[in-house]
Amino acid sequence: MDLFEYQGKQYFSRFGIAVSPGDVADTVEQAVEVANRVGYPVVVKAQVKVGGRGKAGGVKLANNVDEVRLHAGNILGLDIKGHVVHRLWIERSSDIAKEYYASFTLDRPNKTHLGMLSAQGGVEIEVVAEENPDAIAFLTIDPVRGLDLATSRRWVNEAELDEAAREQAAELLVKLYECYTKGDCDLAEINPLILTPDNKVHALDAKVTLDENASFRHPEWEEFRATETEDPREKMAKEKGLNYIGLDGTVGIIANGAGLAMSTLDVVNQVGGSAANFLDIGGGANADVMASALEVINSDPKVKVIFVNIFGGITRVDEVAKGVLEALQRVSIESPIVLRLDGTNAVEGRAILAPHLNEKLITEPTMLDAARRAVAFANA
Repeated sequence: MDLFEYQGKQYFSRFGIAVSPGDVADTVEQAVEVANRVGYPVVVKAQVKVGGRGKAGGVKLANNVDEVRLHAGNILGLDIKGHVVHRLWIERSSDIAKEYYASFTLDRPNKTHLGMLSAQGGVEIEVVAEENPDAIAFLTIDPVRGLDLATSRRWVNEAELDEAAREQAAELLVKLYECYTKGDCDLAEINPLILTPDNKVHALDAKVTLDENASFRHPEWEEFRATETEDPREKMAKEKGLNYIGLDGTVGIIANGAGLAMSTLDVVNQVGGSAANFLDIGGGANADVMASALEVINSDPKVKVIFVNIFGGITRVDEVAKGVLEALQRVSIESPIVLRLDGTNAVEGRAILAPHLNEKLITEPTMLDAARRAVAFANA
């Protein structure tokens, strides 16, 4: 679950991480009230879960009430990369002497936590990594041992942060790690972490992703869910118990197993197509599951063809074939469907489908052949 910037800063505050004073506003008048309360100058910031707000006109400095009214009025309702601004964060403007970058995330291959720290903040860490990889100090953290202040001090020295910032930064990083671990985050990032001209260190931005698997420990996360702008396709899939992620392509994909679904996306891309979704129906490919999957994909207006890729291990292909035919009686599908069925009882499954095949219901023997046929429909 990705948090808005203001939610990330509120989350940071729970762990004693210093942030700029500010508050949220949903209207121009609320923005003025907050600005008057925190004191001028203020920064009016669009709250959307996408980068590039500044370039899109979503971040503005305001020195007085009139400027707050002007900027708040212009930013509310602004479309930033497909995300419409409904809420603002108004915070006291900070003078900046230096900008740093700091984050914690999970290093899955090595089963450790990974810290990244750089004296070059204020730009995307990917840019720093590409242009000057030596500017990033990496820290591998054993989850059992955690991060102590002495280790944090060594890390800050290695990253060559300014001398005036080092002790405060070391202390803040221990708090950020506590937020990351005790707060059950997948990512806790500050960019920029700033040093002010009077030598104070605090978080000027916040990017926080919470681990949904830990939600049972955090009933307070319900307040974050209330502000989520969920993809309607993903919302429908969740209600139907499907493992679905919406994408922007034109080939709708149904597969059984996460690995096969990912491979299907790759093959579609390999032959010149673009996937509209990731959808893993797992081991249950009965009529109810297939009907739900087809209904979700059919709700996406971008989909021009549906690629059903099933490999029967425990799942029997003849049962899948029956499920597909029964599902088509329940759901009105306009897009062509290309099926690749292989594995247990594949011959029987193809025989069940054979009398029903036509120009809009097609089978292919291999995944590559099916991907090519699906992409040909999508590009027609």
